[in-house]
Amino acid sequence: MYLIKRRLEREYGMRVSLFSYPSVRGMLDENASALADFIRERHNDSANIVGHSLGGVLALRMLSNYPGFLPGRVVCLGSPLSGSRAASFLNEYVWAEEIIGRSVPDALINQTANDWAQQVAADRDVGVIAGNVPLGFGRLVANFDEDNDGTVGLSETRLDGAADHMVMSVSHKGMLVSSDVADQAAAFIKRGTFLR
Repeated sequence: MYLIKRRLEREYGMRVSLFSYPSVRGMLDENASALADFIRERHNDSANIVGHSLGGVLALRMLSNYPGFLPGRVVCLGSPLSGSRAASFLNEYVWAEEIIGRSVPDALINQTANDWAQQVAADRDVGVIAGNVPLGFGRLVANFDEDNDGTVGLSETRLDGAADHMVMSVSHKGMLVSSDVADQAAAFIKRGTFLR
């Protein structure tokens, strides 16, 4: 997320802090609590959140667990909000436990953001950017029969009640280095819709 942070700061004058969390060791709700503390330490009036992949799910979970949290918009980049075929496949194998960790089952397999995040989407603007360049590990373990970013299928990025959803020509990891993705995130933060 460093390159997105740098572009949001340099091109749009935003103050950006990067949050890191233990997705393998930490449980989803533990990480959500840590995110809430992290934001509260740095902001006291509002906070917009941009999360990539599981980070977008984590942001929504934090806002679901803390209703009335600081106002602000959320941008999810390649986030599997309706589950993940790749994660479900890996979850079937004992050897993959070290890969998927403790947050993924609660975030993507046992339930999905679509099971619990509708109130978040009703209370604040949530924008989703999905990619359609199929380069990534997920292609090796999931049989995608739809456009995908190499890790997450297009349908897996859908969130009921989201304010906007955009498909861009990027891969899952490519989102992290795309100035176009950063520009769209900035547009959503400023106006609640992506640029068309």
